[in-house]
Formats: sequence, C-alpha cells, structure tokens
Amino acid sequence: MNGPMAAIGARSLYVWRRDFDVYMKTWKVNFFPPLLEPVIYLVAFGSGLGTLVESVEYAGRSVSYAAFVAPGVLAITVLFQGFFECAYGSYIRMYYQKTYDAIIATPVSLEEVVTGDVLWGATKSVIGAVLVGLVVVAFGYAPALTPVAVIPIAALAGFLFASMAMCFTGIVPNIDAFNYPIFLLITPMFVFSGTFFPLSTLPDWARTVAGLLPLTHVANLTRALTLGAWEPGLLVDILWLVGLSAVLFPLSVHLLRRRLIQ
Repeated sequence: MNGPMAAIGARSLYVWRRDFDVYMKTWKVNFFPPLLEPVIYLVAFGSGLGTLVESVEYAGRSVSYAAFVAPGVLAITVLFQGFFECAYGSYIRMYYQKTYDAIIATPVSLEEVVTGDVLWGATKSVIGAVLVGLVVVAFGYAPALTPVAVIPIAALAGFLFASMAMCFTGIVPNIDAFNYPIFLLITPMFVFSGTFFPLSTLPDWARTVAGLLPLTHVANLTRALTLGAWEPGLLVDILWLVGLSAVLFPLSVHLLRRRLIQ
C-alpha cells in the first residue's frame, strides 16, 4: 500500500483505547441517553401514532406499526451515534482540546489518529444498537437475540457514518457549520429512509433518491433482522454500505491530512 493510507497501523487501536477510556470515565452520561431515547420513540410513534396506524404491509405480510418502527429506531441510533461522535466529538478533540496535535507528536501518525477515531465512532454505533436492541426486545418487537445479531450491521454502518462525519470534520470552517450537513443530509435521511413509514408510499423519484441514502439500506437490514425477512436481495444493501465506506474512509483521511498538515 502506498501513500498516506500506508501509514495506518495497529497504533490506531491506541487512539481507539484513549477514546474508550474517556467514555468509561463519563459512562453515565453516555450510557443512559441511547437507552432512554428509543423508549421515547417507541412510545410516541409505536404506542401513540400506532393507535391511528394499526398495521403496515412489509414483505408481503401485515405487521403492526410499532413493530415496523422499532427497527427504524435501531437504524437511526446507528446513524446518530456514529455520525455525531466523529463530527462534534472529533472536531472538539481536534480544534479545542488539541488532542490530535498531542497524539501526532508521538510515533502515532495522523492517519492512525483518524482511523482510531472512526473505529471509535463505529464502536459507539454498536454500543447504541445493542442498547436499543435490548429495549426493542423488552417491548416485544424483536427476537431475543437481536442485540447480538445486530452487531455486524451496526459495525459496518457505524464505520460508514463515522467516516462520513470525519469528511465533514475535515472541511467545516467552524463547529457551527455542522448545521449544514445535519440539515441537508442527516435530517433527510432521518425522515425519508423508510424508518417511520414504508418507502412504497413515496413517489417514484423520491424512492430513487431514498435508495441512494445509506440509512435506507441500514433500515432494510435491521428490519429484515427483527421481522425475520432475510432474502438474497439484502446483499445489495450490504454491498452499497461497503462500497460507500471504501470511498468515504480514505477520503476522510485525505481531508484531515490536508487540513492539519498540508
């Protein structure tokens, strides 16, 4: 491997460990919001709106609206945990705390710092997904093994969303500028990725756009997992997430290197 990516090695795990240690020191603040947030969503959308929309069609069968929304909440958690950790979290570490400067003064390279932070963002997605999975199981909307089964999906999607956030961290002029990607990208994904309603209700052009959004594919996978509807077509969703990750991760390394070194 040539170029900046060749500088990525096992020392990136030290960066991941540093982020993990900080997380454990403030675990109460970090642990409970991902656990309580899905309860609010499930009560508001499942028990509240679910009384008006009793059931929806999914995979050729009728399921309760609450059971349809639950895996959408799981997918949203993966998005929020991975993206915001490597957006605001990484920016604060880079610009305000000067953590990046301190680490790259050691034998750890900038590429390894970025990689460690992205891996930590993916880890936050996994932690959030497991916690939400426990809540969804407790509500009776998913099989008991969901918190374990969702880990590979959360790890892959979390890596993608963390890489996406790190790209913005490499280009935003200040921390307030994160409002632009949140408003123009994260919010549309949150609403139009089949998380709260079937994409079949949208016009054709909107379904096409939704098919390009990564959260749509994450929601497809989490819904198939919780509702027991795995089929070969889901391989397309996995490949789309892998392909986007293969583009966005090297791009994030390049943008951070250009910002901090070149």
